[in-house]
Amino acid sequence: MQPSCFIYSSHNCCDYIHRQWIVERALQSADNKTILYLPFSEGGNGGHFGSPQQFGWGKFEWYLGQFQNWGLHSYPFFWEDSMNEHQAHELLNLVANSEVVILGGGNSSTGLSRYKVVGEHFFGDRDLFRKILQDRAQRGKLTVGFSAGADQLGSVLTSQIFSNLNDPEGFGLAHNIMSTLHHESSRNEELWVGAQKFPHLMLFGLPNDSGLGVSQGVLPSGNIWQVIDFVTDKSWDLPADEFHIKTRHGQGIEHVYSDGRHWSFQGGEKMARVMAPDSSWQDAYIFLPDGTCYSYWTQEHAPYGDAGQVFAQF
Repeated sequence: MQPSCFIYSSHNCCDYIHRQWIVERALQSADNKTILYLPFSEGGNGGHFGSPQQFGWGKFEWYLGQFQNWGLHSYPFFWEDSMNEHQAHELLNLVANSEVVILGGGNSSTGLSRYKVVGEHFFGDRDLFRKILQDRAQRGKLTVGFSAGADQLGSVLTSQIFSNLNDPEGFGLAHNIMSTLHHESSRNEELWVGAQKFPHLMLFGLPNDSGLGVSQGVLPSGNIWQVIDFVTDKSWDLPADEFHIKTRHGQGIEHVYSDGRHWSFQGGEKMARVMAPDSSWQDAYIFLPDGTCYSYWTQEHAPYGDAGQVFAQF
């Protein structure tokens, strides 16, 4: 079972995350080794040289270009205020069929609005982009969110913790998950406030370089199952960037309960989570790399050997 969603925060193109979680996923395909990069969350209009969207793509282009000899085909699609219906159809076709789609960084609300406007303006369905992303997941394709994109793939934008946005609803490929990006432990109070305000969500602070691989579906009971793979990456080794990459200093993926308790997740750990369809309750179990299982709520040992055993109880 491969994750259908990967959300992450990074300072640059750290090799483990970008190679093993993104590039290799595209290269696995026998006939569709494609990565689509969407810089819609960057300011400005179009992809002309020096534009914010071109700058956002440039942060990935140099890395992805190294794998052309392996058959990887990576390309951007830039937001244009003057987008026409033909371009809108082209965009949605690329989103539906590219093996990997990356929602890039920038401003979360700017990008989210643009994605929704395409569906609303050209197809009369403001929810169309989300539906296409959900369909991708069901067909086993990977959608990646970097920085603002990670925020958008959750259920609610993180800025809603301290704001009252007009449209805070994300795409939900990471169902009932909210993430803070470029996180530092000094911001853990933000996670605590968010956990109290949104008790049906789980909030994770993603430091550079770390991410969450998310798989989810529906059990025969109608309850929603979810597996979260916690990923930490220490592969970026330029000394000048040492300060910005908190995983190299041992920081894990931070999580704060609504009662103030804390858990720091490290790479290789997993969570098996079950939620009611109406989000009225949830249960979860944490698995360490050695197979040890803990109840999320009590933080005590639990008798499960894997996620399948957990889901069988619900």
